[in-house]
Amino acid sequence: MEHAAAHLDLAAVERYLAAHLPGFRGPLTAKKFTIGQSNPTFRLDSPSGTLVLRRKPPGVLLKSAHAVDREFRVQKALAGSDVPVARMHLLCEDEGVIGAMFYVMDFQPGRHFMEPTLAELSPDQRGAVFDEMNRVLAALHSVDCEAAGLVDFGRPGSYFARQIGRWTKQYRASETGTLADMDALIGWLDANLPEDDGRVALVHGDYRIDNLIFEAGGPRIAAVLDWELSTLGHPFSDLAYQCMQWRMPVGEEGRGLAGIDRRAHGIPTEDEYVEAYCRRMDFAGIPGFDFCLAFSFFRMAAIVQGVLRRGLEGNASNPERAVRMGRFVPEYARMGLAAAAGR
Repeated sequence: MEHAAAHLDLAAVERYLAAHLPGFRGPLTAKKFTIGQSNPTFRLDSPSGTLVLRRKPPGVLLKSAHAVDREFRVQKALAGSDVPVARMHLLCEDEGVIGAMFYVMDFQPGRHFMEPTLAELSPDQRGAVFDEMNRVLAALHSVDCEAAGLVDFGRPGSYFARQIGRWTKQYRASETGTLADMDALIGWLDANLPEDDGRVALVHGDYRIDNLIFEAGGPRIAAVLDWELSTLGHPFSDLAYQCMQWRMPVGEEGRGLAGIDRRAHGIPTEDEYVEAYCRRMDFAGIPGFDFCLAFSFFRMAAIVQGVLRRGLEGNASNPERAVRMGRFVPEYARMGLAAAAGR
């Protein structure tokens, strides 16, 4: 979905591209994608082709949030790897150009699915899409970070401890009221933090079907998008984050698979999906996966709470949808506690 450009100085962008992007020719038109809730993203059309611009949002931002420079760096590093990404062109760190840092990349054509139910596909096609998502996730966690120049892309020490600390601060900074289940979930995570097992991989941080572009003619992923939360971290966090969808309600905001007859729809169960990942990664199993799931629901609640806060303040990419999404924060906290209890 696209709307007319907003929060974008089109004349300034056109001047910048003319000066820095070889082969660019104006005039330039822009449309804003409305489905994202983080960094405003625009389709740029001109006689020389179609590009995508992604910028930091306007307004006061939480510390370390909306790191478009990190997005640019990791996607550029993954070019030519087994992890499909769009081609990166330019990173503009000069906020004086349009009022915020931004980057420009290729527009990646293909199919985009908002919900994992994949209602428009046949059962066999759904199964192929899920297997492809599993394949690319394993490929991501198998990236040689030293060879990719990403050894400094995250901080040392326990990923889960760092993330719980970070997202607790982010949640508190964007709180709009007291939520007892969220307070209880934070307390449980702090009390049940596992020992660091030393596993480190490049993690996406927001790996789900609506952040993927699939080739038009089949299940192959053409590009993984939205790398804002990527870092060096624990690979099981990415897997658990995607597995949340099996427990989430069906619909535009929940974007889950709860209540769906997996077998009839050609969709693997959560256990089958985890087993396929373990086969690809040559893991015997995943110990402590309940903790990983509880952590993922906590982090999602904290992320969406930030979206809600920006929506209420008018700084979200789509304020109305941000407020609708915010209604799920209590549900995420409740599901996190259920996962913590092994349910």
